[in-house]
Amino acid sequence: MPATSRIAIVGAGHVGATTAYALMLRGLIREIVLIDQSMDHAVAEATDIADANAVARPVRIWGGDYADVAAAGILVITAGATTKDGEARTAVAAKSADIVRDCVRQAMDAGFDGVLVVASNPADAMAQVAQLESGLPPERVIGTGTLLDSNRFRKRVADELGIAPGAVEAQVLGEHGDSEVVAYSTVRIGGMALDPFLAGQAFDRARIAHDVMRAGYTISEGKGFTSFGVASAIVRICEAVLRDERVALPVSTLLTGEYGIAGVYLSLPCLIGAGGILRVLTPELSDEEQAALLASADVLRDTLRHAQGTVE
Repeated sequence: MPATSRIAIVGAGHVGATTAYALMLRGLIREIVLIDQSMDHAVAEATDIADANAVARPVRIWGGDYADVAAAGILVITAGATTKDGEARTAVAAKSADIVRDCVRQAMDAGFDGVLVVASNPADAMAQVAQLESGLPPERVIGTGTLLDSNRFRKRVADELGIAPGAVEAQVLGEHGDSEVVAYSTVRIGGMALDPFLAGQAFDRARIAHDVMRAGYTISEGKGFTSFGVASAIVRICEAVLRDERVALPVSTLLTGEYGIAGVYLSLPCLIGAGGILRVLTPELSDEEQAALLASADVLRDTLRHAQGTVE
């Protein structure tokens, strides 16, 4: 793999541009190239971000093309079809798949050989489409998956308890979408499970789980799109790769038998380092959560069939 001094982002829309801006502010990388079907748009976004870079750490930011991808250690794909009017993420699977395949094909033809991070919706299926098209090993094709959902879960639990989100460990597993599993059995506050911490305090699990699952729709209804949350999740994954952190993050990867699930991308906690995903972790779940995870896997298999055009 090439040295990770450059990150390429394909898709200079709200998510791609916000990701580039967040990467610039973090000072994680020396070079950021934005690629879009409209070169003028990519150049304009890159120039705007570069102007902001005058008061941040030195980073070279430009609008480029696929020839610039070969030297990138990380390629982020945000390009894809957009949902409208509360439409489920899975509804755009076939359209997004065509876009993602084309992006990946051009990147591989240009000589890309690094870690691929996929944020296009539906995120799990698009990560699998990208892996199949690229031929890269699954550990080097990472879907943003439920990292954003888990951040939302931590924030809402923390708000309910009146504590800092950093004090909460909590995982959302399975699909980044309507079948996601808000796994209360994974919640820890200072090493304590949720029930002992609550000590009888009222806590509306169903409401919080619903709010977490509907958060993306709620934001989109208000502003037309989401950007900051998912961009922060993308940057967190890039950071873990760049710094070889070997940190556990809930991201989408190809399962090979975990919980009896194989052959489909979905989110579980994964150790992430310089080579991508180093190990898939299997937290102890309740019987109900395991059943929900199996059901989520079935949903994702169906979404992948739609993305591959194999549903009659």
